[in-house]
Amino acid sequence: MDRLVFTSNATIKEQATVRQVLVNDLVNVSTVGFKSSYDVALKSVKVDGPGFDSRFQAQTISRDLIRMTPGAVMATGRPLDIAMADAALLTVQAPNGDLAFTRRGDLRVNIQGQLEIGSGHLVQGDGGPITIPPGLMVTITPDGSVFARDPAQEGQAADVLIDRLRLRDATNVSLSRREDGLFKVTDKPNGTDIEVTEVLPRVIPQALEGSNVSAIEAMTRLIDQSRSFETQIKIIKESKTLDESGSSMMKPA
Repeated sequence: MDRLVFTSNATIKEQATVRQVLVNDLVNVSTVGFKSSYDVALKSVKVDGPGFDSRFQAQTISRDLIRMTPGAVMATGRPLDIAMADAALLTVQAPNGDLAFTRRGDLRVNIQGQLEIGSGHLVQGDGGPITIPPGLMVTITPDGSVFARDPAQEGQAADVLIDRLRLRDATNVSLSRREDGLFKVTDKPNGTDIEVTEVLPRVIPQALEGSNVSAIEAMTRLIDQSRSFETQIKIIKESKTLDESGSSMMKPA
């Protein structure tokens, strides 16, 4: 009975990692630019100790690799909103100062006059964080150029180039999620930049990309996980009942 209980208990433990990924996806089903993660992988781990010579245990591995499937693009008409086209990424500054990447495009100007995304991370341009002079109207072109003009200027106000968004193409790049929710290059130190390629990253102005999480699929898988958990608990309880029955049969009359 010990092997049966051991297997069921291990199954419950390992499925917890999968449930964490599913719950995180469901929580962010309406988050702008959110990307779901690939399913966890399994590896075999040999169990050491007396009586375990031929026993191997399956162990789940979660590296939170990003699934770059595009989400639905929604037109907003807001000048500071952008949606990343194809495999484009926006470079931002992480809380610890590292360079990181995101697909979130709900830009805004903070009280210091710096351009940031909705989660508060500073947007990086070719010259570092982008600063918008006060009182100017901002427009962003498909190539990531940030223009501003003075609405109080008489006549036809000229657009002035402020900076250019630091965009990167992640077509052939494996990405993983940082602890702060931003993206980084897999198996590389935090802050590692993505090499510039011949592909020119583009954005869609006045639009936002929604999450690529399918709420129905995630809920279905979560329900399946719950039923599997209940099954393993029943197996453990039944093993206890069988063990007690066997012990009572061995008692002397």
